[in-house]
Amino acid sequence: MKIAVIAALAAFTVFSSAPIAAQEIPNNLPPITKDQSHLPHVVLMSMGGTIASRASDRLNITNYGGKGIPRVDPQDWVHDMPELANVARITTEDMRPPATRTDSSDLFEDLRRVAKRLNELAKDPGVDGIVVTHGTNTMAEFAYYMDLTVDTDKPIVFVGSQRPWTGISGDGPLNLYNAVRVAASPMAGGKGVLQCMNQNINTARDVTKASAYRVQTFRGVDVGAIGFADPDKVVFYREPTRKHTTQSAFAGMDYATLPPVEVFYAYTDAPGYLIDAAVEHGVKGIVVDGTGAGSPTASETEAIKRAQAKGVVVVITARVHGGRVQETPRRTEAQLVNGDNLPPEKARLLLQLALTKTNDWREVKKYFDEY
Repeated sequence: MKIAVIAALAAFTVFSSAPIAAQEIPNNLPPITKDQSHLPHVVLMSMGGTIASRASDRLNITNYGGKGIPRVDPQDWVHDMPELANVARITTEDMRPPATRTDSSDLFEDLRRVAKRLNELAKDPGVDGIVVTHGTNTMAEFAYYMDLTVDTDKPIVFVGSQRPWTGISGDGPLNLYNAVRVAASPMAGGKGVLQCMNQNINTARDVTKASAYRVQTFRGVDVGAIGFADPDKVVFYREPTRKHTTQSAFAGMDYATLPPVEVFYAYTDAPGYLIDAAVEHGVKGIVVDGTGAGSPTASETEAIKRAQAKGVVVVITARVHGGRVQETPRRTEAQLVNGDNLPPEKARLLLQLALTKTNDWREVKKYFDEY
């Protein structure tokens, strides 16, 4: 009995300490298409994220990356997943921030350069669809900015993973495979920027990350998925109704900067002096993530009035992140823009873009009603 236990422990030690480089490619692959000339051309663009990360061992699915552990290059995905060759002709682009930065330090410059490149790729008649990998922390708002600023009807699909590429039961490979399938599908065109993970296809406008580590994290809180990447085929059941991509007033624009807008959270005794400080600092708009159906505190309300007196446009969202901020006589009288059902980080982006066109709160409201 003791010998068996020692042998088992030794085997586990060898297994857990062995370095894991990439996904194993089994020998029983399906036949790979040799003639790809008839397949759509999909550009696979990497913005990094967990899906582009390796860990020290297969059981490490939360503390990955770091010094001395190489990131996953776009070509590694193509190598590790030869099945992609049966779906599309893949070319890759590496648009990742420098390795010295983390996903939590996203900058507007990242939004700008990716939007600019996506607009360039969209004009290429040889490109049929684009897949963008991204970290899940800020994927939803990053994709929404592309939904507002990229001028194309071609499918653009954002994808990521909750577990590193080397993790046991990693969700990255299937997510990536399905995202390419969606981008290669003619049915995905004209629906704006999409996001596909865990087989669910959501619009960039509606999708929200709802869980820190679970693989079923992304969902459309109010409206649900518009389609699914099922094993047999990609299916869609409805169309987005809000303006996006080719319908957007901001499509195709290369914004070097955007008007400064800050977000404030409403909670018991939330003070208004933070709003005063932001106005003093020069913000042009603010978003208040209000309690319940979108209510600032009394102190925040007084600060909002002071801000509006200086020309600042104010948008109200609801911190419950479900249901619309509705139009009421009190909000209209207070000249507050209803953020509809957008979370504050997306409302901020739409407000920034709207402020490039107007600083009239009534006109800004029209953007929130239509987008």
